[in-house]
Amino acid sequence: MDSSNDDALDIIITNVVATFRTRCHLNLRTIALEGTNVIYKPEVGKVLMKLRKPKITASIWSSGKIICTGATSEDEAKLGARRLARVLQKLGFKVRFSAFKVVNVLAVCSMPFAIRLIDFTKKNRPIASYEPELHPAVTYRIKHLKATIQVFSTGSITVTGPNVQNVATAVEQVYPLLFECQKPRN
Repeated sequence: MDSSNDDALDIIITNVVATFRTRCHLNLRTIALEGTNVIYKPEVGKVLMKLRKPKITASIWSSGKIICTGATSEDEAKLGARRLARVLQKLGFKVRFSAFKVVNVLAVCSMPFAIRLIDFTKKNRPIASYEPELHPAVTYRIKHLKATIQVFSTGSITVTGPNVQNVATAVEQVYPLLFECQKPRN
């Protein structure tokens, strides 16, 4: 990946968002009264439930749709979702774990160099857009991977994509473009 040395870039996954269905109606009031680590939000029509291991937060709707956030890997997201389904079963609901899907992955990565954002934007239009008055980073969208990369002048990047594989591929794809626009070292 790196043309000057053999160091690999560390891509740190900070959040994995996954959804699943219980295939049954959930009484939010019952979950709020009998469940643990629960926040009931009747004005929005959902319950927030937190698990300690794996550390995830779940948004639970009465329709049986559940969104889990906070996991740091796809496996951890699935384990957390299954554990949540088990908690709901123990509360007396006829939960059947189905339609599990990872919908979003957020990762961060640091380049070993700083980046000239204006040069990077000029060389990669219209894929890259930079509005310094609105946001300090260049937004770089890779349509076929459904990935979005925020590039900061420090060399720090955040990557959002539909799964871990697409996030890793997006970083590999943008690295040579960033390497071309690195700031000279002082």
